[in-house]
Amino acid sequence: MPAFGRLTQEQIVFGLAVLLCVGFALTLPGFLTTSNVLNLVRSVSILGILGVAMGLVVIGRGIDLSLVATMAISVAWMLNMIASGMPMPQAILIGLAFSLIVGAVNGWLVAYAEIPAIFATLAMGTLVYGFGRYFLFSLDVAYLPDAAQSLLWLGQGRLIGVPVPIFVFAAVCIVSALFLRYARSGRYLRAVGDNMLAARITGIPVRPIVVQQYVMSAMIGYLAGIVTAASVASMNTRLALSTYVYDVILVVVLGGIGLSGGKGGIRNVIVGTLLIGVLLNGMTIMDIQYTVQNVIKGGLLLTAIVIDTIVNPRDEQTAQQGDI
Repeated sequence: MPAFGRLTQEQIVFGLAVLLCVGFALTLPGFLTTSNVLNLVRSVSILGILGVAMGLVVIGRGIDLSLVATMAISVAWMLNMIASGMPMPQAILIGLAFSLIVGAVNGWLVAYAEIPAIFATLAMGTLVYGFGRYFLFSLDVAYLPDAAQSLLWLGQGRLIGVPVPIFVFAAVCIVSALFLRYARSGRYLRAVGDNMLAARITGIPVRPIVVQQYVMSAMIGYLAGIVTAASVASMNTRLALSTYVYDVILVVVLGGIGLSGGKGGIRNVIVGTLLIGVLLNGMTIMDIQYTVQNVIKGGLLLTAIVIDTIVNPRDEQTAQQGDI
């Protein structure tokens, strides 16, 4: 994806992140404080984990707008089950199963019912939130019960002085990168995203691969939800109604993963996460109003989509898929 001369979009975004970080360090008194840096790396890690989940779907020429809603509801339900007396391992497995079922249904709607991904996952996110609030629990916020205090280590613990969420993010990145590069289904996923018709002609099981990418997205999102709950000792289900999912999409697109599918990788998610994480943290320190932050993020997302359209043009066949 050549952008300026020999520079790639990934390199440009990384350079912008470094410049932004230096600028904030020189102009914002509280930016380099220990507490702020720790908060930054924790929040960036969670955003990055969700970015990896979204990135895998986008590489496969899809999108998952239900990602945050599924994460919030499944983890909140898990916490409520533990609070009601259910053993923690069992509650974690049930929450995971719920998340995987949602991912599988998303994949089936896109692959077999051939509903455009943007509509299928948008409707699924609304459905999951409404179902969870009406049938599974009634409160907006689910708090970490005493029986699950051991989970706090995932969000607030440290290894050799480094916050544990950083290690979780690194592990997710490494496993996902190895999956895309060496696993047969990972190579199939990239091939399906690059050219679905060509992949089908060569014998790749296109529909199961599409289902797989949404299941993987839901699984990684569930892990991000557990880390989130462990970081703040609660899960606010109102997160499903926020613009957080668009922050995740911004990380993916701005980092350089093409919306046309088949292009980009985990490194793109990392640099996109770094830039957006630093930007959001700096705007918070400057006490910029939430609505103004949304304007800035919306402008960046629109700009990133325009750049992606220019750099990764969709041909007639990809346009017929209607995924985006």
